Amino acid sequence: MSDAAATAWRTADTDGFRAAMARFAAGVVVVTTTDQDGTPRGFTATSFCSVSLTPPLVLVCLADTASAFGSFMACDDFAVSVLREDHSPIATRFATSGADKFRAADTALTPRLLPAVPGALCELDCRVHDRHRAGDHVILVGLVTGMRTGQGKPLVYYDRSYRRLNP
Repeated sequence: MSDAAATAWRTADTDGFRAAMARFAAGVVVVTTTDQDGTPRGFTATSFCSVSLTPPLVLVCLADTASAFGSFMACDDFAVSVLREDHSPIATRFATSGADKFRAADTALTPRLLPAVPGALCELDCRVHDRHRAGDHVILVGLVTGMRTGQGKPLVYYDRSYRRLNP
């Protein structure tokens, strides 16, 4: 990259940090659980990654302002669905507070009876391994107890919008 294409260094304020993070392309997942009364809860995330192979651990970050925050702070299990490029309407729905997120046509159950997105590139059943407070988020670490893989191309989030990879 040429120096002419770069902007000047600045203090990491909220707007600048948000703009900087928009430069990082990330896969998109839907994370789900159920409340103690069986009510399904979920959210869309791009802050997801593998942590360890032995044992198999993943992490996802959840804002403490999310409507599902309390459910994920109290749950013992959660599921992660890695979305395909045609799942952008599902990603948008799960990112929208107050939306009717769970529809029979695009909700399946994992072996642990957690809601998941059918036909996802990957579905993971996870047992909560740990939770860590980090600023205005919680890092939820899950021990993967089961998984299923699918076919397709990933949905990617870049520069504040959903994108598709070129072939």
